[in-house]
Amino acid sequence: MNNNSKPIKGKAFVLGKNIDTDQIIPAAHLVYSLDDPEERKLYGKYALSGVPAAESGLPEGGVSLTKEGETESQFKIIVASDNFGCGSSREHAPACLEIAGIEAIVTPSYARIFYRNSVDGGFLIPFESFEDLSSEVHTGDELEIDQVNHKLKNLTQNKEYRIKPLGSVADIVHAGGIFEYARQNGMVPR
Repeated sequence: MNNNSKPIKGKAFVLGKNIDTDQIIPAAHLVYSLDDPEERKLYGKYALSGVPAAESGLPEGGVSLTKEGETESQFKIIVASDNFGCGSSREHAPACLEIAGIEAIVTPSYARIFYRNSVDGGFLIPFESFEDLSSEVHTGDELEIDQVNHKLKNLTQNKEYRIKPLGSVADIVHAGGIFEYARQNGMVPR
């Protein structure tokens, strides 16, 4: 079974619409090196720390992505409303989510630059839903993404939703990004 056919399973973290890159990783936390293993972990710790408690984008109950003092989240799949990743072009945004343990995001629409950064950097898989599932799925629900049949299964609620096929996007992410994909496929020298 290749990575493109393996189901992605885990708890959902639900967000609202227009979650921007400053909310995903505030500029104050861009001082850490992605190349230093200890500093890299801090991106996981501060992932989504810029979402104000008063905003409707926070999941019900004000649950944080990572627990106090931890760098990896118990959640594996973000389900959000429209326009996820809007704002500035910040490669650190999808990187910090991956570092926090997020494997996939499901939303009806992405800001183009966030989507491209997610794929090109090989950080996480940006799935697109046909409908806004942020009011259907609840934070903590157990989900399974069936990449072969293009479905999101809510195992907690026993519901199923169609998601859009990824095409070669999954191959690029699983290869580790656009440059590694190009190397593996003989498009650029090793």
